[in-house]
Amino acid sequence: MTTLDIMLPFYGDPALMRLTVESILAQSSPEWRLTVVDDGYPDDSIPGYFAGLGDSRVRYERNEKNLGANGNYRKCVGLADRELVVVMGADDIMLPNYVETVLDVHRQFPRAAVIQPGVQVIDEHGTVVKTLVDTAKQRLYMPKVTGRQEFTGEPIAASLLRSNWLYFPSLCFRRDAMVEVGFRDGLNVVQDLALVIDLICRGESLVVDSQLCFSYRRHSASDSSWRALEGTRFIEERDYFLGAAAQVRGLGWNRAARAAELHLSSRLNAATYLPAALRKRQMSGVRNLSRHAFGPARPSSPADH
Repeated sequence: MTTLDIMLPFYGDPALMRLTVESILAQSSPEWRLTVVDDGYPDDSIPGYFAGLGDSRVRYERNEKNLGANGNYRKCVGLADRELVVVMGADDIMLPNYVETVLDVHRQFPRAAVIQPGVQVIDEHGTVVKTLVDTAKQRLYMPKVTGRQEFTGEPIAASLLRSNWLYFPSLCFRRDAMVEVGFRDGLNVVQDLALVIDLICRGESLVVDSQLCFSYRRHSASDSSWRALEGTRFIEERDYFLGAAAQVRGLGWNRAARAAELHLSSRLNAATYLPAALRKRQMSGVRNLSRHAFGPARPSSPADH
């Protein structure tokens, strides 16, 4: 019987993490195992919390030294051994039907490397919200799917490079494919997109399922929001997109390469942070954001002159 490894890299708010764990314990399907990898968060009550759960499906371990987000993600993937794996955010919520839904999708599409189920967005209080970013993701960029649909090749690569409409903590991966490709070294913001694009480039497929089963938490205190205001996340994004353009062009995927070079959605996202950076007098952020939003789409070459 197929079972799901739920990997939970943790360094953050313990109260939100407990809500995440409770949502996993409340799954309608019992076919899961939870592994929490604590990256050294300074709270001595956390080990006792897990010991008190008394559920053999829950494993907890604490890193001897802090590995950082990318390192802890990589460790989580290495610890997984079930057929399917999800690397969940430690502040997100699985609706009760999540495991049941992704297992059903896997039975229908057993060779799909990635499953993107239906997602709603919540704030730090757990209230469902409609942000500008998520409205654009779901209405403008994400493929319009009723039910389930499998995608492969250049069309899905171009779509994701135009705008990363995935919600990484909700993604369910076929473990063997995820382990073979893995997270790239040195990426802390776009490691999720890089992983999926690498999978697509090697011939794997992605299934989009419209069944709502996951709550993705978005709040201003997140690491990605801080990096966005500083503009540093967009330096990493720009470098990645230009590298991805060369990667997909090597496969003859010129439309996907152009989408990566333009990275229009990423540019628009950077522009939305400019007013806040100006208000807070984050001048380095203003420079980084302006360069990303309004600078040249790609480095100039002799052919451009």
